[in-house]
Amino acid sequence: MPATSPAPRQLGDLPSDELTHLAENFGLDPSDYKTKQHLVVALHDRRQIIASMDREAMLDVVRWGRRPIPINAGKEQIAIEIVRIHAMRFDGLSPRGIAVLAMMRGVKVEGTDTPDRITRKLRKQEGLFKRFNRKRRAWIGGMISNMLGEAEPNTEYQFLPAQPGANAPINAPRATMKDDIEEAGVIGGLTSRFKKSADSYLNQKLDEIEARIDRKLDEIDRRLAEWRDKEIANRVRIMKITLWVSVIVALVSLIISYVQVYIAPAKIPGNRPATTVQSVR
Repeated sequence: MPATSPAPRQLGDLPSDELTHLAENFGLDPSDYKTKQHLVVALHDRRQIIASMDREAMLDVVRWGRRPIPINAGKEQIAIEIVRIHAMRFDGLSPRGIAVLAMMRGVKVEGTDTPDRITRKLRKQEGLFKRFNRKRRAWIGGMISNMLGEAEPNTEYQFLPAQPGANAPINAPRATMKDDIEEAGVIGGLTSRFKKSADSYLNQKLDEIEARIDRKLDEIDRRLAEWRDKEIANRVRIMKITLWVSVIVALVSLIISYVQVYIAPAKIPGNRPATTVQSVR
């Protein structure tokens, strides 16, 4: 996840390398500024411009550039992803998105500028040599893509899960190899493609491992539940047996007590009634 920029009052305290890296993340060229203080002022102004942008318009640019971001990303994080978009084919980009993209690329946008005029400004800013190099990379990328038989993506854009730290393209559709090579060159585009393929493969394997672990945990829970049910049934059975034994022992004790009190004394000779002895005399 890209690091968020510090507060404006702390920008001047940053080391030069960190300040340069932060300026590049926001689309500024540090070589255009003579001193560190000038760069701090420009970076502060850029952050104010980003804060005043329409978030929905920024999301239009992200969808058009197919950049993977969390759905709850802040404006500065969205702006950093917009800076990483170098495509010059603006088909499918909304008028408000074109204005945001132009401002992030340092093009001055007037309130009366139409999308066509903003597009011309963007193409003019690119320059002849950059345009030629982009066309050359696009031609090479198309040739490599055709050799590998890569199909054009036909899925709709999806945001990443709204989780802090989510920056890997887990669910977001990716650009084609031709687009990667056009933006970053042959080596950079192929490296980016290989990295994305490796990330996708690792994510798939991690999902399989997670699903396997979930199945094992479910099986363990099921076996524990069966063992618990059997244990409870055995304890209930033991309690029933104990209860019946107690009842039987109590009945036997009651019968023995009855016999000793009412039946056994009458059969003992020393216990005859007094009237019977007097009649014999």
